[in-house]
Amino acid sequence: MSDLARFSINQMTVKQLSMPELVDACLELGVPGVGLWREPVQTYGLEATAKLIRDAGLTVTTLCRGGFFTAIDPAERTKALDDNRRAVEEAATLGTEVLVLVSGGLPAGSKDLHGARERIADALGELGPHAERHGVKLAIEPLHPMYAADRCVVSTLAQALDLAERFPAHQVGVTVDTYHIWWDDRAPAQIARAGASGRIHTFQLADWTTPLPEGVLTGRGQIGDGAIDMREWLAYVEQAGYTGPVEVELFNDGLWARDGREVLAETAERFARHVL
Repeated sequence: MSDLARFSINQMTVKQLSMPELVDACLELGVPGVGLWREPVQTYGLEATAKLIRDAGLTVTTLCRGGFFTAIDPAERTKALDDNRRAVEEAATLGTEVLVLVSGGLPAGSKDLHGARERIADALGELGPHAERHGVKLAIEPLHPMYAADRCVVSTLAQALDLAERFPAHQVGVTVDTYHIWWDDRAPAQIARAGASGRIHTFQLADWTTPLPEGVLTGRGQIGDGAIDMREWLAYVEQAGYTGPVEVELFNDGLWARDGREVLAETAERFARHVL
């Protein structure tokens, strides 16, 4: 198998593995990095997870997720900001520099995209300094437009950068995820824009396969099974100066129904074959 030095497995790809099982599988296969999710970290215990990862010599490449900033109700906004401050502190404890943000969809009954995006900016203005104090960078992830209503009103890298560039790059940047931006012919130029200001905070891969499943959230295809040229997108981020980890994040019912170690081994092999 080719060199996996930059490969990271997002925990959601093999969510059927417990935290110790994930760590053991990574060590067995020579996978150096993991992207963690807050819910399983909390289940296993924040300090226990940090120690497990640290003792294994693995790198936590990202923590997912913060965000959901678009609520109008003041109490809901306060609750969201408090939760994001905790997420920043959790990321710092786990030793990762990157907290991925899914910004949030339209509040119930609202059709005001502009207002929702401005509330995201307001939240970033409050969270950015807190993240900086903890050595954590916020990475806005644009999601495919099909998620705009209910999950993320930030749909393109251009929109993400328009928000991020209001703040210092060491506080706020972007997540480049092939699954969400591969369709956008303006994305390569936006990757260059992000790279020029040091705002590519993480790079994630998933393939686009059809037909999409009902509910679409679990439609992320295994690397090499779909329409996306992974080497092309790796070249875009590398040309923009990104040299960090490459994280594979798959939401896929078929993969979750299989043995997690087998899925991790397959994903590493696909990474070597279709990305490097």
